[in-house]
Formats: sequence, C-alpha cells, structure tokens
Amino acid sequence: MDKLRITGGRTLKGEIDISGAKNAALPILCAGLLTADTVTLTNVPKLNDIATTLKLLGQLGVRTDRASDDTVSITADQLTALEAPYELVKTMRASILVLGPLLARFGEARVSLPGGCAIGQRPVDQHIQGLAALGADIKIEHGFVVARAKKLKGAVVRTDMVTVTGTENLMMAAVLADGQTILENAAREPEVVDLAELLIKMGARIKGHGTDRIVIEGVASLHGATHDVIPDRIEAGSFLCAVGAAGGDIMLRRAAPATMGATISKLQEAGLTIQTGDDWIQASMHKRPKAVDFRTHEYPGFATDMQAQLMALNTIADGTSVIAETIFENRFMHVQELLRLGANIDIDGHTAVVRGVDRLSGATVMATDLRASASLVIAGLAAEGETLVERIYHLDRGYERMEHKLRALGAQIERISS
Repeated sequence: MDKLRITGGRTLKGEIDISGAKNAALPILCAGLLTADTVTLTNVPKLNDIATTLKLLGQLGVRTDRASDDTVSITADQLTALEAPYELVKTMRASILVLGPLLARFGEARVSLPGGCAIGQRPVDQHIQGLAALGADIKIEHGFVVARAKKLKGAVVRTDMVTVTGTENLMMAAVLADGQTILENAAREPEVVDLAELLIKMGARIKGHGTDRIVIEGVASLHGATHDVIPDRIEAGSFLCAVGAAGGDIMLRRAAPATMGATISKLQEAGLTIQTGDDWIQASMHKRPKAVDFRTHEYPGFATDMQAQLMALNTIADGTSVIAETIFENRFMHVQELLRLGANIDIDGHTAVVRGVDRLSGATVMATDLRASASLVIAGLAAEGETLVERIYHLDRGYERMEHKLRALGAQIERISS
C-alpha cells in the first residue's frame, strides 16, 4: 500500500496548475446518460473517483474514451444495463448521481444504497423524496433504490436540507420531465452551477442556478455538447493552506478565485498575502500564521471540505482557534493523527479548540478520509523531521498527483510502496 514520505521544514516556491474539480466532474459525467449523443469534457482530473465513475458508466453500456490526460468523451447511445451495483457504489457514494438521469431518460433505475461513510451520514432520502414528487414510484428492495416512472412530471420540490448531490440528481431528472420543476432550498455550490451550464449547452432550460431557487422547464430530449470542467477550489485552497503552513511564495494557475471567497478571506486573516486575477492566485507567507476561528457552512460559507486543511494550519498558528463543524458529524477524525504530530487540540462535540504550538514533529500518521489526508500532508510539510502518511488511497480520490505538484514547489516529498 502506497505511503507519502515527507521531510518538513522546506518553504514552497514556484508555479503549478490547478486540476479540474472532482466534485464538478462526477455529476457532469453522469449527465452524459441524458442523451444518446456524445458529450466531450475537458479539464477532467485523473483521479480514482473519476476512474470509478467511468467504470460504472462502462458497466451500464456507456462508451467512454479518454482521448488525452484531461479530455473524456462519453456516448450513452446503447445502454445494456440500468443498475449501479453495490461493488462500485460502496467505494464512491457519488454513484447515486446516475439515479436521476437513468430514471428521466429510460424510465427505470436500480441503484445500490451507498451504505456508511467515514465522515458521517449522507442520507439519500432527499433524493428519493424529490424524485417521488416528480412522479417516480420508488421502493427499497434488497439494498437497492428501485425507481420507475413512465414519464416524470414537473413539480415544486423543497428539500428538508441543503444537499449538493440531491440538487444535482433532481436537476438532471427534471430537465426531461413534463412541465416546470422548481427546486427550492437548492444548493448554490459552483459545482452545481457548472452542471447546470453543461445541461444548458445540451439543450436544457434552467434558470436560477447559483441561487437557492432553480427553475427548470422540461424538454423532450437533450443533445451532445463540449464542456470545460471548472477548476477545483478545494485543491487550490489546500495548496494555499500548504504555503501558509510551510511558508514561501506560490502561483496557482488555471484556478477560479471567484469561487473561493470564504477560503481566501480566512487565509488572509491568518496572515497570507494573496493576490488574484480571473484565473490565477498568488500567495506568500513569511511569518507565523495567526489563529483563525471558523464555522463550516453550505456555499458561499466556509466549505466543510476545507476544514481539515485549515485546522492543520491552525495547529502551528499564534493563538487559539475555535472550529465548528456543522455539516458532517464525524469530520474530526484527523484530529487524532494531528495529535501524533504534536498538535494541541481538544474536541467537544462538533467543536474543536486548537491551541497553536511552536512546531510539529514528524511521525507516522494514517489518513482516514480524503480531506483528512490533505491535512496530514500540510502538517507534514510544516513539521520537523520525517512524516509518513499511510493509506493515501484516500488522497488519490481527490488530488491529482499531489506529491508531484508539491515537489514542483520545492517540497521534499515522495511516494513509496510498502
């Protein structure tokens, strides 16, 4: 099993490109199920989650072609199955995103329930309730969500909670429904907006994406399109936290700072000097960071996917910070590993109190989930001595060649096989 070996204490300097957003690419790949025409996507990151999605689409009979490192074409003209099996869904909960498109276009779908999740519950009941409101007959049979509908019909759907994948699934279902659908309490994330922009290119009629009220006028069919996936705001934020912890000067190219307001504001509060353009971010840090309090929240608030990384920065900051996690109930599992590096953190329910220490010390730590793994890498860059990060298959789910990019910035980091 691969590990990362990091020798800390080196400042970061240089330029890197930010990859396409995993959380945008996954639903966009599933949107290809809505048409028999070819959908061509560029800026698709090379990640394990992307590979899993392409494997799932292949099992459904979709023809996929990775023409280059970042270009993928998908053609769903001759599907051979309408089922997403547990073997794939259990490795990536985003597989639930095939439910809406399959139901809308083919009138039937059978998708395994995702099961447990390391960082907390991600219930699919909002997906099921929303699709039922659109006229689907849905049953839970032998661990599968089995959905059928001769033709979905537009309706007003208000989810009980803000759910990104729920909004995406319902939006993809509604574009082929009869009549108007209004999604209230919709997620506003940039990844939801990116999906809507692709669907519009495919012929969908959508307004209000980026707000909490999305209005969709159903159409008879969609056609092919070409779309460039937005840059990954979480990857960019992670590298900003890395330079904040290790110090130095970096330039992030092919970034989308307009989607990163809450992250950039908090890092500036921590002491980073940050300048931005339309598609670049320049950041420098030449002093000890200042402790910053924050609370995770749905977009445009501070992303739960950035909580672990900013906590890692806070471990060596001057002062005490209070971090409130409001999205997932188990998203502090990285704390025990940060403690192994010498951090001073107390947990009380959904709140963490981080007292900054002068320095961290390298140790062997274990990644427990995707963003936790990034936080351990960031802490390792700042720690004295050698840090070994185990179970980095979590990291590979959402960061494209992270060690290569960090080496390009001057970090001493390598992947080793045990």
